[in-house]
Amino acid sequence: MKTETELSLLQEINELKEKVTALTEHHDSSIPTYQYSKIRESDLKILFDIEKKLSNNKFNDWFNNEIDLNSETVEFLENLIEQNSGLIDDYNEEDLKIYLISPLLNKINFILKDEEIRGFYELPMRYSTDKFILNGTVDFVISKGLFQSEKPYFFIQEFKRSEEYGNPRPQLLAELISAVELNNWTHIKGAYVIGGSWHFVILEKLKTAKYQYFISENFDATKINDLKLIYKNLVFIKNEIINEIADT
Repeated sequence: MKTETELSLLQEINELKEKVTALTEHHDSSIPTYQYSKIRESDLKILFDIEKKLSNNKFNDWFNNEIDLNSETVEFLENLIEQNSGLIDDYNEEDLKIYLISPLLNKINFILKDEEIRGFYELPMRYSTDKFILNGTVDFVISKGLFQSEKPYFFIQEFKRSEEYGNPRPQLLAELISAVELNNWTHIKGAYVIGGSWHFVILEKLKTAKYQYFISENFDATKINDLKLIYKNLVFIKNEIINEIADT
């Protein structure tokens, strides 16, 4: 049985905890909070010095890879197009994810147990400063950690069928900025999907709160040659992450 002194100390500790929690909640409530799913280009301009750049060769090392696809993989991609032919424009977000995106990602297989890496769907993420908070869930991220995300490497946003349902670019950029800051990196890659259309993105941190980004040409997942390139570009990311882990 606890003594009266011990009970008094426990009560004081609990009261202090409640005060700290209250102060923290009050502090957070005074800071602007932005949800990844709702952030807009105008919000990014308020929060960061961020600029889109054009470059004809920025994606060369990534896209001009020497990855070969065997006949079984090509047949899989052809069947994927056939199965979804004529339906993609009418898919909702979950349909697009289940029928088109997930089979592609599963075929590449981002579950790497030896390296302790896997893909996470609907992952909660939060990045906060004394000026703002970014939080919400991200559609898909390849991350260090098998049971919980420890270090995000690559993001795919958003399984939307058209931009009338929301612009995925600022959402992806907000996620990439969060990952760069949380990992203390200077650059990161990602992609956003609108229906069957894929764009790949490179974000670079130039200095505190200053970034630039590059957006690739469009890849149409309903065309076999483009789908082959999408597949190769994602395999390149998988290999790049494996090599980065091996070097650390």
